[in-house]
Amino acid sequence: MALSPMDVTQFAAVDTARAARMLNEVRTARLSGGRAPVAPRPVIEQSWDRMLRSGVDPEHDFRSGLLGPEEIRRRRETSELRHVVPVLREALLSVADVAQHIMVVADEDGRVLWREGSARVLRRADGLGFELGADWREEVVGTNGVGTPAVTRRPVQVFASEHFVRSQATWTCAGAPITDPRSGRLLGVVDVSGPLETMHPATLAWVDSVAKLAEARLRELHTQSLERLRAVAAPVLARLGGRALVADRDGWTAAVTGMPYLDRVVLPKSPETGARWLPAFGPCTVEPLAEGWLVRAAAGPVPQGATRIVLDLGQPRRWSVRVLGGAEDWARELSPRHAELLYLLAVHRGGRSAAGLAEDMFGDRARTVTVRAEMSRVRRYLGAYLAHRPYRFCDDAEVEILLPADLRDLLPHSTAPAVARRRTSSGVP
Repeated sequence: MALSPMDVTQFAAVDTARAARMLNEVRTARLSGGRAPVAPRPVIEQSWDRMLRSGVDPEHDFRSGLLGPEEIRRRRETSELRHVVPVLREALLSVADVAQHIMVVADEDGRVLWREGSARVLRRADGLGFELGADWREEVVGTNGVGTPAVTRRPVQVFASEHFVRSQATWTCAGAPITDPRSGRLLGVVDVSGPLETMHPATLAWVDSVAKLAEARLRELHTQSLERLRAVAAPVLARLGGRALVADRDGWTAAVTGMPYLDRVVLPKSPETGARWLPAFGPCTVEPLAEGWLVRAAAGPVPQGATRIVLDLGQPRRWSVRVLGGAEDWARELSPRHAELLYLLAVHRGGRSAAGLAEDMFGDRARTVTVRAEMSRVRRYLGAYLAHRPYRFCDDAEVEILLPADLRDLLPHSTAPAVARRRTSSGVP
């Protein structure tokens, strides 16, 4: 029976055992260099390629040390995921228990912090090392429903021998990333897993929907925190003259006076009271106010100097932009989409039109509305160093790109045609 890669999960729902055998043949052929009966799904094949390059042993189960109870408790108490675990439980556990699944929530480091569900399945998970405190990063335990969504930044279902490590081939899992709506930073992954026979093709869509519910809850909590800060800020700003704003600790604006409203200002990672220089605001003084910061415009010109912009894409899951040598050094972690956009602008120093960026990112020059909306968000924190018509870095800025050691690991989440071409190229920008 000839199957395309996209038929695998549907086939498994009809004949689990036969699908598992076929995938075992696919995996064996891929690892031995032989001819596979059917191609692995692209997301799985790309993950296998990463595992082969990183040296993960497909035949032997490697487990790093478990976190101790105190460290698990500390991570739970400091993780933003703690706010959405009740949402995940309500939406997943009742169905998961009936379907003989478990729910697993891991942090951005791939560490399992919560694990609940069927007692029988929990015992089977123990045998796989899928325990509280375990490290399930892709580069540690191979292709799986926790580590692979963290790398690709999209939902992934991994069935049977789609797992890179053989000992996990009796398992099925579906995981979706949860990101911080304030920054786009990866917070962790929620995963639903179980024995092979419990596989269902709708599980991935279910888990992805619940992850989105969790992100909506985080947005709601952020809005509430801004409202509380706004109530404190209003009487303070009413007594001030000149330009000023109050922002939360992530730089989101609660209130302004004497100036147009800014959605967000880029604050240093560890703001301190005193004179500062902030992108999109300029010279100012910063002082703590409630759960945020009061930023007041200062008199005097903005210091000038040669600017160096470092776009760091060398890490598998975290990307950042740093501005060095200008009025003040600062850095910002990038969302997946903004990492793509800034990479394309760094490669094309002469600039790209909105249509050109749409073609680079989507293969469709007509999707200019999406590009312009994202570039508007980028300009809120990097606008002092970007020009438009066409979009480009300013001519007097030195731009450096830090790439992964292997170009095939460049922005692994990205499906942008221009990025995909670069991943298959042996050259560098």
